[in-house]
Amino acid sequence: MKSIKVKELMVPLAEYAIVSEDATLYEAVMALEQSHTQGYPERDRHRAVLVLDSDNRLVGKLNIWDVLNGIEPRYRELAYPRETPPQGFGSEFIRSMLETYGLWRKPLSELCSKASAMSVREFMHIPSEGEYVEEEATLDQAIHQLVMGHYQSLLVTREDSIIGILRLSDVFKAICDGVRACRS
Repeated sequence: MKSIKVKELMVPLAEYAIVSEDATLYEAVMALEQSHTQGYPERDRHRAVLVLDSDNRLVGKLNIWDVLNGIEPRYRELAYPRETPPQGFGSEFIRSMLETYGLWRKPLSELCSKASAMSVREFMHIPSEGEYVEEEATLDQAIHQLVMGHYQSLLVTREDSIIGILRLSDVFKAICDGVRACRS
């Protein structure tokens, strides 16, 4: 793993779904959908949209969790921060939260209608310091960051610029390839 560099597995920024920070959720979903029709195999499709400011600097990511949290606005009322969800609760407690907080009471069509016009700024995730990795970092370093942070991807940097995305799915494929090669 020490011989494989992050830059060898990353998806270049130019190949990723991108929207401006002024985009709506609808526009972000359309950008993600368009990236799915660009001929990538299912395994290589993007699962997030990158959000850029007016100076083309990355200011956020919008992933599946962000969309689900954003569509139901009552999730913002829960007592825990989004980054540290409750762990170890039973299914009955989780189900009771639906009633306690009135989650998903409105029809999906109504929730989506309102959410689709909202700015991605209201939904996006602002990457933490642990979500960045240098392009020259080794795969073992990146795996450690992914595991410790439970991240789905890392933003790959060169000096002060973001040049790509290292996705957990691509790292897992490299691990599988390595394991397969060991048996040969």
